Amino acid sequence: MILGIGVDTVEIQRFALWHTYTQKQLLRVFSQEEIDYCLSDINKSSQRFAVRFAAREALYKAFSNAFPTKKIPFLTLCSHVIIKKINSRPYVIIKNKFIFDVSQVAIHCSLSHSRTIATAFMVIE
Repeated sequence: MILGIGVDTVEIQRFALWHTYTQKQLLRVFSQEEIDYCLSDINKSSQRFAVRFAAREALYKAFSNAFPTKKIPFLTLCSHVIIKKINSRPYVIIKNKFIFDVSQVAIHCSLSHSRTIATAFMVIE
């Protein structure tokens, strides 16, 4: 049963300078693993940061729909999430000690980007 859905689209250009941000700034939104991946190719870093940011926004919307009585600040959600590619598929990994138990739900994720736009779609069931 679907509990929540979320979608978000961002302009990649907004992330053009994120490769110049400090580790401290980036760690407010992304995991170290994601930062390392995004910065591993400076020419693709804005696309990589953008799609991962869109994923967090979409996940935030999906959680808000799935659990309307539980409020979670956006940056708190960000600090507990890792978007990781496994066998060319994106996965959402929720780090332990999340504000509420997510062990009983499945999170489905689809990410896409063009040269100018990054989009993420999340389904919680």
